[in-house]
Amino acid sequence: MKIFNSIQSFQSKKKTVVTIGTFDGVHMGHKKILERITQSALLMDCESLVLTFFPHPRTVLQENSEMKQLNTIEEKSLLFANAGIDNLIIHPFDKDFSRLTAEEFVKKVLVGAFHIQKIIIGHDHRFGKNRTANINDLIAFGEIYNFEVEQISAQEINDVSISSTKIRNALLEGNSTLANDFLGYNYPITGTIAKGKQLGRTIGYPTANIHIAEDYKLIPKIGVYIVQSYIDDKLVFGMMNIGFNPTVNGTVQTIEVHFFDFDKDIYNQKITVEILQRIRAEQKFESLDALKVQLALDKETSLAFIAKL
Repeated sequence: MKIFNSIQSFQSKKKTVVTIGTFDGVHMGHKKILERITQSALLMDCESLVLTFFPHPRTVLQENSEMKQLNTIEEKSLLFANAGIDNLIIHPFDKDFSRLTAEEFVKKVLVGAFHIQKIIIGHDHRFGKNRTANINDLIAFGEIYNFEVEQISAQEINDVSISSTKIRNALLEGNSTLANDFLGYNYPITGTIAKGKQLGRTIGYPTANIHIAEDYKLIPKIGVYIVQSYIDDKLVFGMMNIGFNPTVNGTVQTIEVHFFDFDKDIYNQKITVEILQRIRAEQKFESLDALKVQLALDKETSLAFIAKL
């Protein structure tokens, strides 16, 4: 898959089958749409193209919007690649772009830049300055500029919208199992391993502290989770704590992973941790010894879960 950081940087003379959207989560509902894109492109001897935006348009157009997203750009790009998309354009969304009229967008972007043969889009899709143009306008433009418009049904769009909301709510409530079911994959957290206070080493549970650079990434509910990660192409399991370390009077939220049967130095490495299941809330213990006892129980619970995979 080719990735482009703006519409202007996309250079190709090949015809395309296009879809447009934020695709946060790239979940099961989105995948049905992406399958339609790739299948249509194959049948029409075109390349598939996804146009998405960063930052999220809602955060630009709505004041004080602090919408957290399910995927970082890196995570989202990998999901599109896995879906078989040929071209991904992540266009910087700003107020200037939002002021393009519908016809300017169709003429300059879809026709001029993308050489569009077909667009697959939701029935409720609105575009152009002040979002004044709708699917009927797009169909009319298609007749003028000779491209096909395929509508995604109201039911499918509703399913996508409901799924995104349910995934966010499930993660914020700590129900990672439900979130993973809607996503169709394990919820990922991608970050760089940084040095922490190294308290875990003193009680026999060394942890890798994950620093996430993207402040827009949705972090699940505080608690202890069973996780897995691929490190140097090897699958490693572990348990992760999201929280404030109240036993030692912590004041800053951290994300710490204790990997099982693993002792490599991975400081400064970027890794992705996949959440499998939440096992308990974060607790404040009377002492480090009491915490150590609980961690042993957590490990036992985790290993029993992993054994059934």
